[in-house]
Amino acid sequence: MPKFILNCAVTGAIHTPTMAPYLPIKPKDIADQAVDAIKAGASTVHVHARDPENGMPTGDLDVMGEIVSSINARCDGVVCITTGGGINMTVEQRLAAVPKYKPELASCNLGSINFALFPVAEKFTEWKYEWEKVYLEGSRDFIFKNTFSDLDMVFKIMGEAGTKPELEAYDVGHLHNAHYYFQTRQLKNPVYVQFVMGILGGIASTIPHLLHMKQTAQSLFGDKCMFSTIAAGRNEFAMGTTSMLLGGGVRVGLEDNLWLAPGEMAACNAQLVEKMIRIAKEFGYEPYTPDETREILQLKGRDKVAF
Repeated sequence: MPKFILNCAVTGAIHTPTMAPYLPIKPKDIADQAVDAIKAGASTVHVHARDPENGMPTGDLDVMGEIVSSINARCDGVVCITTGGGINMTVEQRLAAVPKYKPELASCNLGSINFALFPVAEKFTEWKYEWEKVYLEGSRDFIFKNTFSDLDMVFKIMGEAGTKPELEAYDVGHLHNAHYYFQTRQLKNPVYVQFVMGILGGIASTIPHLLHMKQTAQSLFGDKCMFSTIAAGRNEFAMGTTSMLLGGGVRVGLEDNLWLAPGEMAACNAQLVEKMIRIAKEFGYEPYTPDETREILQLKGRDKVAF
């Protein structure tokens, strides 16, 4: 059977508690859902931390440490720590977990974009917590800052930690940003890039755009380039399936999509993983195991992390 990397983004920093009762907020719940996602068939989990009192995205290193330590103690999945954080964090706060915990994999956002969440706020009139509406509407005047100076710092920190960057490309130009670091040998094969599609301010989640991103990435980094696809919202499974059939990986999870099917909210991340695996099997595909993912991405191994 052909195989693919199946990544699960457990909680993120986009959806807020009012939007879904199943969104994990407390460290134990985030870790539990991550472990269940690995047991369901994901090989990697993408981890954000949230304030356990109100669910607000946080850069608190102790909270992140509690989450990733719990995951690593209970399963063999690859833990990918975010450096995207939330729109309430500085670049330094977003990066702080990498040198402290030295994960096998961490996200690396490749360029600055308008990262707009404010249209979602228009769908709700009542909020569980006061911060939610302010947080979402504040994105109207927010730039997700990832300058070349920031990227210099990211590649330096990840290099020193022995952490492989999972390159997050929100548009075609971001791939060219990454190519600069590839040319200067700060980024080495196998390059692992994730196409982030469907965020207002970035590239839309359409098949022609996905084809263009794939072709551009492979023209810049060669045949050893590994790619995966995120499609925010209702396009998650359609675009994920297309990515898989094109030879790439898939990301699912409550960070990106709250719905299992039209009118049916996902009760946990594992349900989203299980659905993607059912679809994959219909086409004769299956996900890589965590150790197979480590091998193809040339990760350092879970015995070399600091959590």
